[in-house]
Amino acid sequence: MLKLMLKGLIPVIVQDAKNGEVLMLGYANKESLRRTLDSGEVWFYSRSRRELSDKGDTSGNVLKVRSIAKDCDGDAILVQAEPPPAPFAIQAIAVAFFRGLARKI
Repeated sequence: MLKLMLKGLIPVIVQDAKNGEVLMLGYANKESLRRTLDSGEVWFYSRSRRELSDKGDTSGNVLKVRSIAKDCDGDAILVQAEPPPAPFAIQAIAVAFFRGLARKI
């Protein structure tokens, strides 16, 4: 069973199925998880727009699901996906996590 957060969301880590590189972190609700499982493409819930988001819907750079797993306590999901050949969104996938975290938080 999955443990959804207060607003009915669960964190989803997307990893490149070929090399294990972390591509992005998004959030899913029950409907976006259902659509991901049904379509084989990664769906998220956009917290800023408050709507479902098919990754690649506007750009055409879709993330194809290769496997989905939940962590040991069911409060996070790992999706291994095949990334598109071109960058998606604003930044290239390869540089999604490029900003170092300052020591002062």
